[in-house]
Amino acid sequence: MDILVFIGRILFAVLFLSSGVNHLTQTKAMAGYVSSRVPVAVPAAPTVLGSGILLLAGALSILLGIWADLGALLVVVFLIPTALLMHPFWKEPEAETRQLEMIMFFKDIALAGAALMLIAFFSYAGHELGLTITGPLFDIN
Repeated sequence: MDILVFIGRILFAVLFLSSGVNHLTQTKAMAGYVSSRVPVAVPAAPTVLGSGILLLAGALSILLGIWADLGALLVVVFLIPTALLMHPFWKEPEAETRQLEMIMFFKDIALAGAALMLIAFFSYAGHELGLTITGPLFDIN
């Protein structure tokens, strides 16, 4: 089972690792996108940099098994606001754009659900789970 969980952690984390790197290396372009999507005045560049750090920290935590439950929580903290602020499909007048934003919204929500399950899984398995550097930070048994 340990190897299956490890492979799952790799597959789950790779999306957030690549996204975090993009946030940090293409900050200007991503800040422009944030500014175009979020109607309220948010400091786009610091938000993109902060979310990039959040993504990298969460993904590396899950991947390496260092307080992986905390890493999964960081991913949830990124995904829920992103789904609500960046992909409000209900506001889109065009059917094609609305469909694309709906897919992105529910992808983020589904990934947040998976990350919440990871929090519970890591907390429940605790130190019994192999191929991790530390046990969980949280004890929610």
